[in-house]
Amino acid sequence: MSLVKRLSRTPAVQGALGRLAAGYLRLVRATNRFTVEPGEADAWLDGLSPFIAGMWHGQHIMVSFAGRPQDRVATIISRNPDGNINTIALTRMGVRVIRASGARGRAVRDAKAKGGAEGLRAMLKALKAGEIVAFSADVPKVSRHADAGILTLARFSGRPIVPVAVVTSRHLRFGSWDRACLGLPFGRGVVVFGEAVFVPRECEGEAFEALRRQVEDGMNRVHARAYTLVGREDRAALYRAAPPEAPARIDGDGTGPAGVGNAA
Repeated sequence: MSLVKRLSRTPAVQGALGRLAAGYLRLVRATNRFTVEPGEADAWLDGLSPFIAGMWHGQHIMVSFAGRPQDRVATIISRNPDGNINTIALTRMGVRVIRASGARGRAVRDAKAKGGAEGLRAMLKALKAGEIVAFSADVPKVSRHADAGILTLARFSGRPIVPVAVVTSRHLRFGSWDRACLGLPFGRGVVVFGEAVFVPRECEGEAFEALRRQVEDGMNRVHARAYTLVGREDRAALYRAAPPEAPARIDGDGTGPAGVGNAA
């Protein structure tokens, strides 16, 4: 491990970076003109709460923007030291962070060794306590392919999955596998909620797969709609199957050479 990486994992450095990240997120939220779709959504969301806010990986940085002042929101971040900065930032933004692995893909018993069962139990407890749980719907390292984990949480909790996308007109797009997106100040922002998906307790087999596709389609629709509302192209959608490695770039109000956006 390099000296820089060792230093970046010290509590002092991570604490400072986490506080800096939270301050930056507050700046982005304060300087973007946010709208919510559907309009007048409060009564509808209240009727669904507590729900599972389904998001794609890469949206986790912006998840706190989707919460209303009256909402109690929890999310899950792995215990990997690389997640410490995000944990500090989100906590300072009012999101309660659960440190564990989410239940993924295969049966819960297969995920147990990786902490999946522990994470599932923690999220079930959060929902039972009335917290909205923001949970990544896609499979790690495979962008925008809905995994069984989010449906398992909905199935065991009895709470609906509500697809959500948070997008700003000016943003920094990273070259990571999830095409992570970080909003920039002084633009327009939108939070789009999709149709709720309920997963019956007895659901399995083809019916379970049909609901998985429904969640995936709903996630793609809210993202497409959100980017349309801010007048931008959802470039991350181009990399669903096999996202390539690429440097970070800024998507802004103009387009520069080779399709690289210019901040405005």
